[in-house]
Amino acid sequence: MSAYQDDIKQVSSLKEKAGSPWGQINPEYAARMRAQNRFQTGLDIAKYTAAIMRRDMAEFDKDKTKYTQSLGCWHGFVGQQKLISIKKHFGSTERKYLYLSGWMVAALRSQFGPLPDQSMHEKTAVASLVEELYTFLRQADARELGGLFRELDAAREAGDSAKEQEILDKVENYETHVVPIIADIDAGFGNAEATYLMAKQMIEAGACALQIENQVADEKQCGHQDGKVTVPHEDFHAKIRALRYAFLELGVDDGVIVARTDSEGAGLTKEIAVVNEPGDQGDIYNSYLDVEEVAAEDTKEGDVLISRNGKLVRPKRLASGLYQFRQGTGHERCVFDCIEAINAGADLLWIETAVPTVHEIKGMMDEVRKVHPDAKLVYNNSPSFNWTLNFRQQAYDAWVEAGKDVSGYDRDRLMSAEYDDSELAAEADARVKTFQADTSREANVFHHLITLPTYHTTALSVDALAQEYFGEQGMLGYVEGVQRQEIRKGIACVKHQNMAGSDLGDDHKEYYAGDRALKAGGAKNTSNQFNNI
Repeated sequence: MSAYQDDIKQVSSLKEKAGSPWGQINPEYAARMRAQNRFQTGLDIAKYTAAIMRRDMAEFDKDKTKYTQSLGCWHGFVGQQKLISIKKHFGSTERKYLYLSGWMVAALRSQFGPLPDQSMHEKTAVASLVEELYTFLRQADARELGGLFRELDAAREAGDSAKEQEILDKVENYETHVVPIIADIDAGFGNAEATYLMAKQMIEAGACALQIENQVADEKQCGHQDGKVTVPHEDFHAKIRALRYAFLELGVDDGVIVARTDSEGAGLTKEIAVVNEPGDQGDIYNSYLDVEEVAAEDTKEGDVLISRNGKLVRPKRLASGLYQFRQGTGHERCVFDCIEAINAGADLLWIETAVPTVHEIKGMMDEVRKVHPDAKLVYNNSPSFNWTLNFRQQAYDAWVEAGKDVSGYDRDRLMSAEYDDSELAAEADARVKTFQADTSREANVFHHLITLPTYHTTALSVDALAQEYFGEQGMLGYVEGVQRQEIRKGIACVKHQNMAGSDLGDDHKEYYAGDRALKAGGAKNTSNQFNNI
């Protein structure tokens, strides 16, 4: 028996035992409400979505074309609309996730107001957004199933048994909008215990995958800004273990940990690592420090000295008290970070790069995979990159190397609109189009995400509306630029009353009160103007 029919039967049995007080309870209505509320807790969601990620990771190992993707979001409604659009356009949410960006939490969700990505926002804001996202995704399920149940009732009223069975099949095989969320825990917002506590809250809200970076928590910077300060590996690994303990404590045994290294652009460290024996993690970490050899008699008051190969060296210390790494060691440190992060229990890696280039990402991952052949990468297709300029320059350089004539182009001005219709621009765009597939194939990138897409799309769409509505177009600016486009493109949100749950509420009123229900969706509801589109 199907789950839906089984629920009807089970509630019918309960009704029979309860007797007359349950006389007006309709078992099928109860079964519908159960179907519309499949996930009871955030932990239910975390366990369900962790299994999806593990399955997808295994499939990717067998087929590099099966990489996964996500878009960052800063509000539950935004995440909901993405998944509704994905189901509309592709018929399935397979290999489509959501990303929860700490940058957008800081910029858009903090009670302090807009903040830079420096972990100054409230710790609990991240878990709150995870919970909010899943609240909206669950509501999307309830709304869509509600529509199917209305169709089911209509088919029965019409005596159309074939249509009835078709709708029942859709109910039984319904695909939820609930998908994995990769959630940004920054550098852990404190020590390892603070990281563990925050991780628990995020997992309880539904997060199955947590992304943590190897920066100093109180000096944390956006991965695409200067001034990043990394920590010795043992400090970072303690936080990775804290995440694992949080997953295990809550029963999410296959929770996913994404270890991010910012070493490619981080030239500073706050600490000199502890060395227990030559060649250990601490020794290798310290080997990248920018040092100068000194004699004991040449030291000054307050100098910090370390012994290296039997010699005394002084790490170069900045006025800030931070130590600097040798120039040009970023790639090597990234590889070391990745290898050791997997050794410490990370499931996926994240390398922040200065520009999006296939060969750079592949070069680092090739080195990692010599030690860990199955190492998989999460890559940030960041809006912090000027994608147009970077790829036009890459195409330009490839042409130069191939001996092709580039006399019609100025490499320093390739962002200019005058090149938009050029052959070089077309080649650059072709490279952008295949970038995700190329890096997944060449560099084992399992997951591609854009951290801040809706930050930018919101600004862009509001700019267009403001220009038209407050300008000469007046109301036509909204009608032509927004509502008509919603109708033409089949955007569900054009029926905003339905999207907000009005029809769901009407269904419930009917469940509770039958013919006496006072419903909002009657003839005088102006939303009926959108019924036949």
